[in-house]
Amino acid sequence: MAGEAASALGLSMVVLAERPDDAACAVAAEVVLGSPFVAADLRALSARCDVVTFDHEQVDLDMVGALAAQGAVVRPGAETLELAVDKAHMRTVLDEAGVPVPAYLVVDEGPDALGAVEAFAVGHGGWPIVLKAARGGYDGKGVWPLADRDEAATVLDQVTGQVVVEELLPLHAELAVMVARNPSGTAAAWPAVETAQVGGVCREVLVPGRLDADVLDAASALGQKVAEIAGGVGVMAVELFWSDGRLLVNEVATRPHNSGHWTMEGAVTSQFENHVRAVLDLPLGSTAAQHPQVASVNVFGGSGGEAPSMLLARGLAVEGAHVHLYGKSARPGRKLGHVTVCGDEAEVVRARAWAAAVALGTPVPDGMELPAEVLR
Repeated sequence: MAGEAASALGLSMVVLAERPDDAACAVAAEVVLGSPFVAADLRALSARCDVVTFDHEQVDLDMVGALAAQGAVVRPGAETLELAVDKAHMRTVLDEAGVPVPAYLVVDEGPDALGAVEAFAVGHGGWPIVLKAARGGYDGKGVWPLADRDEAATVLDQVTGQVVVEELLPLHAELAVMVARNPSGTAAAWPAVETAQVGGVCREVLVPGRLDADVLDAASALGQKVAEIAGGVGVMAVELFWSDGRLLVNEVATRPHNSGHWTMEGAVTSQFENHVRAVLDLPLGSTAAQHPQVASVNVFGGSGGEAPSMLLARGLAVEGAHVHLYGKSARPGRKLGHVTVCGDEAEVVRARAWAAAVALGTPVPDGMELPAEVLR
């Protein structure tokens, strides 16, 4: 999607891909086959680019830093990427900067780890608590709610490296703020949005959502503060919890993010176009919403394994549905695309976005409350 935005501006994108059938290869001007964990492959990519940027955090920070030291323009840099790569580092940096985060403890791997986790639980209201791998987790992977000491022992036996222990919060809502920032420090933020996660994976994004305007304004200000602390270049996502009247930062992503897909039709400038503009130090576009209400719902593979492209006519038949399919091979539970609907009424756009996603084969998650017409 960043490649499509670049093409509209007359720019070319070179992709480092591990396989020739990776989705981004279809829109790339040039493909470098290789791995982000092989220094020679990173150098081959940078030799063909004016600027190197990222669409995920699964990178080697030392290699990224070395690439920049060798003269490549890397945006964002390794220091900013570390906030997204390492949850322990992120929690510590934001906490020390005065950003509200859940109560936490960074625990080192070793024989004392279980005792430290148990002591944290005792000191923060008892079990259950949450354990997170400091590195490597995404979309709910590497995150474990722990009911007691025995569960903690089992998980710690399976995890290597540092972990982050956190209080288990009562979640009344989740939000996200997308911020674009260029090398000069000019920043632009899209409106804060409400998100819904199931199993640690985003299922829907509602703009502006169902929270009060003052909560959304406070979330936007907090997200922009985090982006300033990170000091990065490009687009950044800041995910937040709304818990007992408090906004707390949960995670950050130093790249275009699922919670910003709605901007493709719903905002004056999409997150992908502003990411391209930002990393090339071009003027940023307006981040204003173009419609009173926007709903974006993710498309997932169903149990039958049918590709949503085979059901495309059904999805497009839903009024106002903007369908984006990613060209990925279908399998149950895999994120394969998203649908966005814009309009004037929150209930209508949400119902239509879900109706289109379901028509494309997306199973309705257990516990997700949807209008009856969607479920028929």
